[in-house]
Amino acid sequence: PSRTFHAKSRLLASQIASYYEPINKCKKELPEYFNFASDVLDEWARLEKDGRKPANPAFWWVNDEGEEVKWSFEELGSLSRKAANVLSEACGLQRGDRAIAVLPRVPEWWLLSVACMRAGIVFMPGTSQLTAKDISYRLQASKAKCIITSDTLAPAVESVLPDSQFLKSKLIVGQGSRDGWLNLRELL
Repeated sequence: PSRTFHAKSRLLASQIASYYEPINKCKKELPEYFNFASDVLDEWARLEKDGRKPANPAFWWVNDEGEEVKWSFEELGSLSRKAANVLSEACGLQRGDRAIAVLPRVPEWWLLSVACMRAGIVFMPGTSQLTAKDISYRLQASKAKCIITSDTLAPAVESVLPDSQFLKSKLIVGQGSRDGWLNLRELL
């Protein structure tokens, strides 16, 4: 199975390289607006659906306990559109607004990254190792309007929120719920 996967990856890599070669040689116009989610991810999903591209996972995540999450290009596209709607509608974010994610590397981290690209929201990733002082500084310096964190990290994040004058919404990733926080899984 590994050999098959890598052979298909080389084929996909050559297709990608052949697409960008004319751009690199200035023989193809660069698009005025480029969005990775719609211009690449959605195109790969369409090619896969039409049978013109072999089916490969777009996202494959495995944690230390062996739990897996595997999304096709079509699934990642659909989920990222839903997540972009959550950010735009439920969180009230607009193109150019900033969202800080203080999350461990869970599948939602990548999902929200693609959703922000899709919606034109500036995604500012932060690790779960940030201190309260780090989070406070990032919130103030960036003028972030949304903070996204896990249910386990939310108490530490909440300690700095009273000083955040620009923050409009708080989004939690996980099973738990907290007063004043929106839950991503419920909204999806």
